[in-house]
Amino acid sequence: MSETMIGIIGGSGIYEIDGLEGADWQAVNSPWGAPSDDILVGTLEGVKMAFLPRHGRGHVHSPTTVPYRANIDALKRLGVTDVISVSACGSFREDMAPGDFVVVDQFIDRTFAREKSFFGTGCVAHVSVAHPTCPRLSAACVDAASAEGIAVHNGGTYLAMEGPQFSSLAESKMYREVWGCDVIGMTNMPEAKLAREAELCYASVAMITDYDSWHPDHGEVDVTEIIKTLMGNADKARGLVKRLPGLLGGDRDPCPHGCDRALEYAILTAPDKRDPDLMAKLDAVAGRLL
Repeated sequence: MSETMIGIIGGSGIYEIDGLEGADWQAVNSPWGAPSDDILVGTLEGVKMAFLPRHGRGHVHSPTTVPYRANIDALKRLGVTDVISVSACGSFREDMAPGDFVVVDQFIDRTFAREKSFFGTGCVAHVSVAHPTCPRLSAACVDAASAEGIAVHNGGTYLAMEGPQFSSLAESKMYREVWGCDVIGMTNMPEAKLAREAELCYASVAMITDYDSWHPDHGEVDVTEIIKTLMGNADKARGLVKRLPGLLGGDRDPCPHGCDRALEYAILTAPDKRDPDLMAKLDAVAGRLL
């Protein structure tokens, strides 16, 4: 049994968490570069918590320039065990309306301008992301949202696009009608893949702000309406986060789904062929095995 530490990665509109005791913004050095911002560390209901604003305070990083590897590495270095991603998204489903939350369980990754792995030449590893989110952690997010009175959908496929522009009508219709996606966003990939490589449980709470551009009654994405819905969603998200310590508890058994053992058989490079410089950078991500 280990100690729970919840890591919240806050998306657009989420730049702080209310009620943290002993809250302190800490700079965390990572060999993968500087994280998006300092990390707010404290306790909530007796459970350790770390909060990282994905875009930085003041929203300085675009979806493409978010330092995803540094963010995940920094959270792991702090001792985070469970990562909850909170992010804004568009909806491809009539019944998934602006203001609703979706606890995502699948992704289609259409990003192309981001570093997507901690591993590579000098240490090759292949982890499974067949089920990229943690069912235990996702269930806690659903329960927390329900207890807050939030309209929440359990499960959904998230299309991760590069951005920063929103979809064309043709793209929106393809993602919805041909690919069967439920929501669309710009930030959960490669974040989810990197969390798996770092052996962290990961759950994604997607907060719907709009209907993308497919909906005949809504037309193209209206940024003014998005911001308005975003602010309401941010208040709901803070309420959801406050309930997580009570649901997850301070003591933590090994993940029943194996998220914290994802690298067990993933590293293929022979020990005598591994690049020492890369090994040094992997000290937090893969330290359990290396």
